[in-house]
Amino acid sequence: MPARSTSPRSPSPGREPSPLALPVLVAYGLPAFPAAMLGYPVVLFLPTVYAVETGLALATIGVVLTVARLWDVVIDPAIGWLSDRTLQRTGRRRSWVALALPVVMGATWFLFQPAPGLGWAYLLFWSMLAYSGWAMLQIAHQAWGAELSRDYDERNRITAAREIPTVLGIVAATGLPAMLAQFGLVGARSPEAAALAALAWFVPPALAILAVSLIVVVPEPRRDAAGSAIGWRAGLALIRDNRPFRRLMASYVFNALGNTVPATLFLMFVTYRLEMPDAAGAFLLIYFLCAVAGVPLWTALARRRGKHRSWSAAIVLSCVVFAFVPLLGPGDLWPYVAVLVINGIAFGADLVLPGSMQADVVDVDTAAGGPGRTGLFFALWAMATKLALALAPGIAFVALDVAGFAAGPGNAPGALLTLALLYAWAPIGFKLIAVALLRGYDLTADAQAELAARIAARDAAR
Repeated sequence: MPARSTSPRSPSPGREPSPLALPVLVAYGLPAFPAAMLGYPVVLFLPTVYAVETGLALATIGVVLTVARLWDVVIDPAIGWLSDRTLQRTGRRRSWVALALPVVMGATWFLFQPAPGLGWAYLLFWSMLAYSGWAMLQIAHQAWGAELSRDYDERNRITAAREIPTVLGIVAATGLPAMLAQFGLVGARSPEAAALAALAWFVPPALAILAVSLIVVVPEPRRDAAGSAIGWRAGLALIRDNRPFRRLMASYVFNALGNTVPATLFLMFVTYRLEMPDAAGAFLLIYFLCAVAGVPLWTALARRRGKHRSWSAAIVLSCVVFAFVPLLGPGDLWPYVAVLVINGIAFGADLVLPGSMQADVVDVDTAAGGPGRTGLFFALWAMATKLALALAPGIAFVALDVAGFAAGPGNAPGALLTLALLYAWAPIGFKLIAVALLRGYDLTADAQAELAARIAARDAAR
């Protein structure tokens, strides 16, 4: 690891000076839009739709989807490892995107259109296949972006090009049931069932078109193509000794918990604390649009102050704003909108900077002798993220149950206060731990440029 530098940015021969052309960035990022429209409905709509359409018990559906999610977590490292070892004749990431396409398209078609009388085995098979395809696509897509450039700041642009369409896809999927109901396109089905059916028709062809554009337009650099394989013990030792990776992974998990707990409790907080359930859709739209608007702010700050410092500043800003949330009560519309606007802007840093920093810590591994393991690192990242997503509901709902809170009217003031404190103050604790861990992060722009120069010199020698 290069010595710590106090300057966030200085010229270096390790940098790749030419930024990616805008058409390449667009072609790289746009497949994230339909891909994001697949994942969120599974969590939000699928359980209710299967309970109504197939007659399966909610407990059965919950167990099946939990098993499928655990399968998803288990296969992530295998997919990352295999993708890194794929021959580069046609491109490692390009090949895996092409392989994932038919899996995702077929699984989406069958999973999102349940028929009466289907059993749990149907749901289990297609959900496991869908999760497998989505993991293949996501890991390949993210690893491809990390390998497009070794420039410290250019990686912010690449990550933003992927994450902004991701957020817009989530917003579109979330608002689809209400939009279909507004235009009378629901028919005899529930709005959620109509939304899943519409996504089954729209997403596969849209994803196919945009993925083909990705494969054709976006170059895939031959990163460490001549790197020799190393044993698994040596490979694990490199990951263990990668101090920036360890700190970044830990910070990201705690920050993800800080984001997921309020996301889990959002509808309950809006419904029972603020007593404004009809405004929930508008609140989400405000939050996500402000997050997109905040991306240029944080990328500009990262160019001047460095990624980890800028991300820490965004996390602290979010904590300061959320500290006042327990003071809000029924009808406090505009104060809550102010919280959403500021916190949404802060979330813009979460969209871009951690993903960009992931690419930087892979350089530590590559410079130390790792054979181009970008896919494995992003797979480990995905696995940790999913584990954080699984932990948050358990933490939140168990605490609410202990406090005597129940979903419905008539909760005691103490139970409602517990809801507000869990929604706002529990995330602050997780996020402050993330900031504390980032204080020891020393992979600055200068340090990363030295790594890039070493990798480039080694590749040139080969």
